[in-house]
Amino acid sequence: MADLTLVNANMLYVRYVDAVEREFHLPLGPLYLAKALEDAGFEVDFRDYQRVESEDPFQPHTIADFMADPAPVVGVSCMTNLLPFAVLGLQEFKRRHPDRLVVLGGVGSMSIEAELLRRFPWIDVISRGEGERTVVALMQAVQAGRPLEAVPGIFFRRNGQVVATPPPERVTDLDALGLPAYHKVDLRAYDAYGMVTSRGCPYPCTFCSVAPIWGHASQFRSNESIIEEMRFLHEQAGADLFLFQDEFFVSSKARVMSFCEALEKSGLQVMWKAFGRINLTDLQTMQAMERTGCVELRYGIESGSNRILERTKKGFTAEDAVRVVGEAVRVFRRVDCFYVWGFPFETLDDFHQSLFQMIAFRMLGARILPSLLCLLPQTEIYREEGLADRLEFCRELFPEYMITGHEVSHSGHVSAAPEHAYLFDFIEQHPDLFPGFFHVDLEGNVFPKLRMLQEFGFYPADDGPADPESCGAHSPRVAEPQERMLTARARD
Repeated sequence: MADLTLVNANMLYVRYVDAVEREFHLPLGPLYLAKALEDAGFEVDFRDYQRVESEDPFQPHTIADFMADPAPVVGVSCMTNLLPFAVLGLQEFKRRHPDRLVVLGGVGSMSIEAELLRRFPWIDVISRGEGERTVVALMQAVQAGRPLEAVPGIFFRRNGQVVATPPPERVTDLDALGLPAYHKVDLRAYDAYGMVTSRGCPYPCTFCSVAPIWGHASQFRSNESIIEEMRFLHEQAGADLFLFQDEFFVSSKARVMSFCEALEKSGLQVMWKAFGRINLTDLQTMQAMERTGCVELRYGIESGSNRILERTKKGFTAEDAVRVVGEAVRVFRRVDCFYVWGFPFETLDDFHQSLFQMIAFRMLGARILPSLLCLLPQTEIYREEGLADRLEFCRELFPEYMITGHEVSHSGHVSAAPEHAYLFDFIEQHPDLFPGFFHVDLEGNVFPKLRMLQEFGFYPADDGPADPESCGAHSPRVAEPQERMLTARARD
């Protein structure tokens, strides 16, 4: 009998009119938790909901079926886009298993933990932030029958009141965590192999929902630890392409150059992709990355307007972006440029500057990935701009990263089948819990900009085919067969 059933409820699943785009990504976060639990002596029943065999995985009874015969404690990890579905799925699960302790984790519940517990009594505990220490302390307290007040980083109810405990100390030695519990999954069954080389970003971008999770403080893995994991996945899963998922891999020139030197000395022949920052990469850094197998660099540019860049605290100028992207497209096989549009304070003049820059970079050969602003509770823009009272809901349009899998994606808009209307009814009833699905000023701010993006081909025309990579959440493809790239690198 397992001590805990740990469920990964994150998945990349996009429906189109005539197809479903589905990718299986290694569930790194939950597997790190499983490793910490096993190291502490607990038996973990790990289940990855990505692998559910169902024609319609997005019904509450389906995930409840998937979680049948659970351990006494059940932990579910989900991101923001699937938080509404996870909440409703856990309601059905708790109806079937009222004696199980239900723990919700992952980034989806950040900043709304207390209100989730007040409204949804079938959730017993919510974990916040870095979870390796929290989940072990929670299991130790539960099995010993001790009060939960001593467990760091959780929210729970006591006598009808929500109790919040202080956060745990950050894990400063990421190498000490070891590799995730990869033995819990079939490594060769996945399509994309992500890597985490650091945790946390110090930059204060006002719309970012990731940096606040780590308190704007960064910790890094050693080169040896990263390369060891790459080699393990290469040998055990046949992985030849890795995406460094953390936003702060390019934290300094010295760190990147050191990693590239270590990777080159290791003799490991693989390809990799990373997120970079405009103000932290130069030509020498990019050349070292490309020489050691980096086939794509992804930049969060966000706006071509200096006024917007300053207001969102990006830390560089539009002119910096022009210079760096101009160099990058001459070095890498692919350069991705991410833009955010729909800021409530973004004038049409600001937007036109972004649009002009996007067109220019596309002509240079970069791939442009625009994303509608996603208003999440932990972001500064949501808190400081007083947007909670200005939210508008539109069932035909969601930010790219809030696609749930219930809706059918068309050209620049979505629609929901009747059997999935329940989810959007639920979202609309709780705007303060799920603001990421909402917008500010649809008629004056969002729709006019969307029409211009469609006119210039950044979203498919109404009669055009959908682009399965348009949201940027997919593992980006390479422009030629991997075998040819690896052969060329070995020859060089």
